Amino acid sequence: MGLFTDAYDLFCIPPIMRLIGRIYYSEKDYEVPVGVSSPMVALALLGTVIGKLVFGRLGDLFGRRRVYGLALMLMVVSSVGCGFSICTTQQCVLVSLGFFRFLLGVGIGGDYPLSATIMSEFANKRTRGAFIAAVFSMQGLGILMSSGVTMVVCSIFNAVQHPKDTITPKEADMVWRLILMIGAIPAAMTFYWRMMMPETARYTALVEQNVLQAAKNMEKVLDVSLSQIAEDVEFPPNPPPQYPLLSREFFRRHGRDLFSCAASWFLVDIVFYSTNLVQSLINDKFLPPRKDVNAYEDAFAVAKFQALVAVASTIPGYWATVFFIDRIGRVKIQMMGFLFMGLALFASIAAYLHDKSKISFLILYGLTFFFSNFGPNTTTFIVPAELFPARFRSTCHGISGAFGKVGAIIGSVGFLSISHKNQEDKNSDAKMAGALAFLGGVCMLGMIITYLFTRETMGRSLEENEKEDEDEDETQERCFLRIRRRSNSVREVSLSPI
Repeated sequence: MGLFTDAYDLFCIPPIMRLIGRIYYSEKDYEVPVGVSSPMVALALLGTVIGKLVFGRLGDLFGRRRVYGLALMLMVVSSVGCGFSICTTQQCVLVSLGFFRFLLGVGIGGDYPLSATIMSEFANKRTRGAFIAAVFSMQGLGILMSSGVTMVVCSIFNAVQHPKDTITPKEADMVWRLILMIGAIPAAMTFYWRMMMPETARYTALVEQNVLQAAKNMEKVLDVSLSQIAEDVEFPPNPPPQYPLLSREFFRRHGRDLFSCAASWFLVDIVFYSTNLVQSLINDKFLPPRKDVNAYEDAFAVAKFQALVAVASTIPGYWATVFFIDRIGRVKIQMMGFLFMGLALFASIAAYLHDKSKISFLILYGLTFFFSNFGPNTTTFIVPAELFPARFRSTCHGISGAFGKVGAIIGSVGFLSISHKNQEDKNSDAKMAGALAFLGGVCMLGMIITYLFTRETMGRSLEENEKEDEDEDETQERCFLRIRRRSNSVREVSLSPI
C-alpha cells in the first residue's frame, strides 16, 4: 500500500498540470510554461533523493518499523497540503504546491528503502524476489488508480457543469485539489497496519542483538505462541567486525555492490523518466486538440491515455518480473530489460521518422515501458535489499535509490526542456532521433555495467550474500535463531540459512 500511494502521488501530476494550465495560463494557450512545469517535477524528485538518504539511514539506526510510520505520516500531511495550496493567485498557488510536493517527495523517498528492506528481511530465499517485486508492482496499480480517480472526478464535475459550454469552469480549481487529497486516503489507512507490524527479526537479532525479542517478533509472523517456540542461539566467539559506513573497509567489502546498484538505478531512471521527451508528440497525435474540449475533458484524455499505457505495458511488465524473478534470476532479467529497452528505443527512431501515423512509434513506446518493468526498473529496487549487511541495508538501498532519482531529474527535466524546444524547431525530428539514440545508448551502458559488476542473489540467503567476499576465518554478523513448531511435523526458521 505504501508503494501504491507513492505511484498515485507521483503520476497524478500530468493531468493536474493540464488543469492548472487551463486555470492559470489562459493567455498562453492553456500551456504551463516549461519554466514552471520543470521545477514542479524536479521538486518532488529532489524530495525523494533527500527522503531516500535520510530515512534509509534512520531505518538502520532506529529500526525499520519506527521510521516506516514516520515516512507515511509525512506523505499523508503533504498530500492534504497539496490540495490546500494557499490562496488562489497563480504565483502563490504554484509556490505552495511546489513546497508540499517537495515534502511529499521526501516521504515517498523514505518509503522505498524501508519497504524493500522490510520485505527482504521477512521473506525466505526461495520466494524473496517475488515478494519484493510484488511490493514494487503495486506502483502499476497506483498509476492506474490515479488515472481512474482523475477520470471519475472529471466526469462527475463535467456532468454537473453549468453552463455546459464553459471551457474552463471555476470549479476546475477544486478538481485538481481534490484529486491530490484523495491520495492521502490509502496512506492514512495503511498507517494502522504499519504500526501493528513487528520489527523484523533480522534487525532485532543482528543489529540490536536481542534474540529473545526477535523470537517474539517471529511469534507474531508465524502465528504461534512463545511457549511453542524453542530457541537455539549461537553467537560467534568474537564480536562481528565493526567498521563504519563509507569507510575504507566498507568499500573493500561492499563498494562494488554499491556502485553496481547505484549506477544501474541511475541509468534506468534517466530512460524511465524521460517520457516527457515524447509527451508533446503523444499529446498532438493521440489526444484531442485542447481548443476543442473543456478543462475536464482535457484532463480526462490525459488520464485515459496514462491508464491505457499502464494496462497494456506497465502492469504486465511488473507481474512478469514477479513470476520469473526467482526462476531466471535478477542479473539476467536486468540485462535482458536493458537490452530490449535499448532495441525498442533504436527501432523507435525509424518509426518516428517514417511512420506519419505514429502508431508503430506508440507500440515501441509501450514496449520500452514493459521491458523497463520486466527488467531494471524492478530489479534495481530488489537487489540493494539483498546484498548488504543488516546494519547497512536500508542505508545502502537509500543511497542507490538517491542516485536513481538524480537520473530521474536529468531524464524528466532535461528532456522536458528538449521536447518543449522541439515544438518550434525546424530540425526537431533530427533532435528527437538523436535523443532517442542517446537513451538507447544509456540502456546498453546499463546492460554492460550489470554484466560486469552486479552479483546474482537468487537462491541465496541475505547472510550468504553479504559474506560473498569475506575470508573463511573472519567472523561475520551472524546469529542462529531456530524457531520450531512442536507438532508431528517440524517447522524451522533460521536467520542464517533462510
